[in-house]
Amino acid sequence: MKPRNSLRALIGSLLFAVCYGLLTGFTGVLAPLIAWMLPPSWRQPVLNVHNHLLLFIFRKVVGVKVEVIGRENLPAKDRPVVLAANHQSEWETYLLQVLKTPISTVLKKELLSIPFFGWGLRMVQPIAIDRAKRAGALKQILKQGKERIAAGRSVLIFPEGTRTLPGKERDFNKGAAMLASSAKAPILPVVHNAGHAWPGRTWRRYPGTITVVIGPLIEVEGKDTNQIHEEMETWMRAAMRQYP
Repeated sequence: MKPRNSLRALIGSLLFAVCYGLLTGFTGVLAPLIAWMLPPSWRQPVLNVHNHLLLFIFRKVVGVKVEVIGRENLPAKDRPVVLAANHQSEWETYLLQVLKTPISTVLKKELLSIPFFGWGLRMVQPIAIDRAKRAGALKQILKQGKERIAAGRSVLIFPEGTRTLPGKERDFNKGAAMLASSAKAPILPVVHNAGHAWPGRTWRRYPGTITVVIGPLIEVEGKDTNQIHEEMETWMRAAMRQYP
């Protein structure tokens, strides 16, 4: 990464904050209204316009390059997967929406109450859970996740459960492996280090390079949940340490 306290980083952060607000105000209202009038299958592509624009503006204004390794591991568009990724910032939540579409994200239900942003989220069939009720949340993920996959949608899960600082490790929950086993869908593991450029809980953004690594599909046939989870975690941990 480039120097974090440079004038370039400060100016880029300020400009991006302005662009972020303007874009969210514009597409956050317009895109959900347009999507609401369209057939369900067209809604996510329309809403993804916002994600594409935001990712583009972030790269250009802040001065960030994105290196994607393993793009050949992406499955066919019509093959749904359980996409398991590490969670460091907001950035990957935008990227992963456009990386494998259509996709339903496992997220905390409070996000649906955010004006405009939450309206758009509701249209892409998220799995909105109450994290305070862990047993009920897991049952909901398995039930609704299986329904989404049967309907041809992938499901995005962050096994760490919450955002984790780059270089730090947190226990992985088995939700992704359990859903993959139940739905008979492969896991697509993805690792990145976006937390350096777009850290959480601050408006500051930093120039540099974000590396995204897409792993090979983890097939589930003939494996139990523990085997699936171990294979997923082993690959993700190794990739996270290789690209800290």
